[in-house]
Amino acid sequence: MSSLTVPLRRALRTDLTASLVVFLVALPLCVGVAVASGVPAELGLITGIVGGLVTGLLPGSSLQVSGPAAGLTVLVYEAVETYGLPVLGVIVLAAGLVQLALGALKLGRWFRAISVAVVEGMLAGIGLVIIAGQLYTMAGAKAPASGLGKIAGLPGLAAELASSSATLSAFGIGAGSIAVMVLWTRMPAKVRMVPGALVAVTLATTVTALSGLPVAKLQVQGLLGAIQPPGPAEVGQLVEIGVLGTVVAFTLIASAESLFGAAAVDRLHDGPRTDYDKELMAQGAGNTLCGLLGALPMTAVVVRSAANVQAGAKTKASRVLHGVWLLLFAALLPALLGIIPVAALAGVLVYAGFKLLPVKALGSLWRCHRGEAVILVVTAVAIVAVNMFEGVLIGLVLAIVKTAWETSHVQVDVDDRGSGLVRVALTGNATFLRLPKMLDTLEALPIDRPIELDLLALRHVDHACRTALTAWAERHNTEGTEPVRLIHA
Repeated sequence: MSSLTVPLRRALRTDLTASLVVFLVALPLCVGVAVASGVPAELGLITGIVGGLVTGLLPGSSLQVSGPAAGLTVLVYEAVETYGLPVLGVIVLAAGLVQLALGALKLGRWFRAISVAVVEGMLAGIGLVIIAGQLYTMAGAKAPASGLGKIAGLPGLAAELASSSATLSAFGIGAGSIAVMVLWTRMPAKVRMVPGALVAVTLATTVTALSGLPVAKLQVQGLLGAIQPPGPAEVGQLVEIGVLGTVVAFTLIASAESLFGAAAVDRLHDGPRTDYDKELMAQGAGNTLCGLLGALPMTAVVVRSAANVQAGAKTKASRVLHGVWLLLFAALLPALLGIIPVAALAGVLVYAGFKLLPVKALGSLWRCHRGEAVILVVTAVAIVAVNMFEGVLIGLVLAIVKTAWETSHVQVDVDDRGSGLVRVALTGNATFLRLPKMLDTLEALPIDRPIELDLLALRHVDHACRTALTAWAERHNTEGTEPVRLIHA
């Protein structure tokens, strides 16, 4: 018994330490993501609490930590702007129920089939929109609604910074927060156990309080006051096509981000592997409860999960306890949120946005897989230029077209010895995508000599190709030569 107790106590001790580290990482991010999403800060804390106490207890991935994520910020902001904050709960609730159903149907693993280039392009597009939008928040200015509008308005923002000392002061607080986080990555490992985002926000709050700078502070209304359960009127809006499309987008993006994150976290430890169907159901249960509370949607968050593993977590106790610490903070110390400068949180989000940009990966991807790099860039640009949902759809369509093009390769080998029989062999997959190339070769064959067409090595022939081959053979046969000999299974 004692031999089992010692490892158990050691695991609990490391889980306790890890939970405090994850709590310190999660606190500024929960608040910052909520502010960037255009909702009260408390809703981000509620989602973090649910991610710890509910999703953290459920089976799936033992060390992955869930909460509000920067990856959904743009989509949430668009949904709130379009349909209003009360409808957000309905959207999150419906997305959670869909996730539960997909997990129960054992479809969780299929989310891993989504092109990595599309996912990275999605995150890059989100990162660009977050950076552009939060630069305005750092300056205390109102950001334009569209992604292109945000980028086009940056020169005007720069002019405003040059002409207004109050705007420049606020922007300086945000820029200083970013600088602290960048410099913090160069500190010794033991020092970095304290998250850079927490240090940056704490320093910014202290400087603002001591200097009396006239910058905007976080608005606080209390945890219970922020809860807005959806009513019948909000539920009724689920019949709208736009709302249903947003539910699909929430489900797709939150599920893909969580399950891709689970695969990444599994590579960081040698403990139990993730059960993707159970993890999807755990995410669905968390989002269902978040929807009922009117809070932000949740996903598994790689930053918090990596911090959990690196802090020595051994069991799911660490992620559950981090939810306890978030709850205690929100319940006992809510006034502390009211002294945090909004510009500092915007700086945290700008830094988080930069971390979503796959700068290093894009270079190697371009050298080795240019098609994937193009999909990544087009997806990112489409999200900035159009919107989140349509940008991801454009990326998915491109990925499918690219895959169809690559798998439809067909080889046409012609054996023409100058006289007599011409032998033609087709190998691969004959689809309409390769039909022009195939017909160009066949129509260039001599019409006054017998032809043998060997189809035995074709793995697939679609209807368009079969029809085109038949029509070509019939045209050749009308020239008065020996009929085409078809060899097929």
